Amino acid sequence: MTDREVAEMQQKIDIGIRLAQERLVERTRLFNTTLIIARGGKVVEWSPTEM
Repeated sequence: MTDREVAEMQQKIDIGIRLAQERLVERTRLFNTTLIIARGGKVVEWSPTEM
């Protein structure tokens, strides 16, 4: 695999991860649930009202 192919694949992976995150936040809002995330090295609960 060339460097260019690796960079293109990484870009596609990054786009996929962002899309998955957006869908997760939307699902959290839809079902009025909370997310457990890591922020600043700590595990915190994030509610849809904070988004």
